[in-house]
Amino acid sequence: MKIGIVSTGVYIPQHFQTAAEISAASGIPQEIIETKMGFSRKPLPGPEDHTCQMGIWAAQKALEKGNVDPKDIDLVIYIGEEHKEYPLWTAGIKLQEAVGAVNAWAFDVQQRCGTMVMALKIAKDMMTADPDVNTVLLAGGYRNSDFIDYTNPRTRFMYNLAAGGGAVILKKGHEQNELLASHIITDGSFSEDVAVVAGGTKNPITAEAIENRLNYLDVMDPEGMKQRLEQKSMQNFTRVIERALEKSGYGNEDLDYLAILHMKRSAHDYVLKHFGLTDDQTYYLSEYGHIGQIDQILSLELGLESGRIQPGHIVGLVSAGIGYAWDSCIIRWG
Repeated sequence: MKIGIVSTGVYIPQHFQTAAEISAASGIPQEIIETKMGFSRKPLPGPEDHTCQMGIWAAQKALEKGNVDPKDIDLVIYIGEEHKEYPLWTAGIKLQEAVGAVNAWAFDVQQRCGTMVMALKIAKDMMTADPDVNTVLLAGGYRNSDFIDYTNPRTRFMYNLAAGGGAVILKKGHEQNELLASHIITDGSFSEDVAVVAGGTKNPITAEAIENRLNYLDVMDPEGMKQRLEQKSMQNFTRVIERALEKSGYGNEDLDYLAILHMKRSAHDYVLKHFGLTDDQTYYLSEYGHIGQIDQILSLELGLESGRIQPGHIVGLVSAGIGYAWDSCIIRWG
C-alpha cells in the first residue's frame, strides 16, 4: 500500500532580521554573514507568532491546498519545538482542536531540527502497521531564534536560527508523491554539547542565571565539539541520504533534488558535490536562514514553485539536529 504526500503548508512571519542588523549586534562583518554563514536575512516571530500557532497556520494551508476535510484526519503529530506557548504542554492536542480534527488523536515528537524527517518515518510506519490510521497531519512551529545571544561567539554557527511553521499531510493509498524509505543516525557523544543551560532540573531559572545569560543557547565545549563533529558530520550527512536511497531501490545517481536544511555554504556545497548535484537541484535558503525542522518542507515548496521538482523526480529530504541526529527520507514525486 502506497503512502503519499497529499499537500504541504508553510507559514513565514512577516518580520525579517537582516545580515546588517546581525553584524551590528555581533561584530561579525556583514560580508561574512552573507557569504560564509550563507544568509542575507531571516524571519523572526511577531507578537502573535507563537510556536504551535505557526504550526496551526501552516496546517490550515496544507488542508486547504489538499482539499482535505479535517474530520478525515486520523492522527496529528506535532513536530514543532519544545520552546512553545507553555512549558509541560502537549501542543499536538491543541493543534488537533484548532484545525478541527475532531476524529483524530494526537501526540508530540522531538528530535530538534531532525524532527520533521524523523516524524515522516514514524507516521509511515504507524500507517503501515495500524489499519485505523489512514490520514496523518504532521505540523508544528519553530522560533529558537529566541535563544540566540549575538554577543556569545561560541554560538555563532546558530546565528541563522529563524522562525516559521510547516505541515505535511500523508494519506494511505495516495498514489502521488510516494514516501519511500528513511534512514536515521544518532550519536549521543554530542548529547550535552549544546543546550539552554538554565531552566531544567539541573539548573533552575534564577535571577542569577538570567543575569549570566544562561537562559540562552550555549556550547559547553566548543573546541572539543568542533573537532569531534568535523570527523563525523559530513560523513553522516551523506550516509543517511545514501542509505535512504538504497532502501528505496535507488542509487546516488538517481537523486534529482535535495531538500536540505540551511547550513553554512561550504557544507551545503560539499553535500551537493558528493551527489553530483547542481544549484538548480536544491534550494539554498539564504533569504530564510534555518527554520529548524521546517527547512525541508520550505525547500520542497520552493523547489515546486521554481520548477526544480518535476513529476517523476526522486527527491531527498535531509536534516540534522543538535544532540546529534542526522535524518533522510526519499520521495518519488508526482
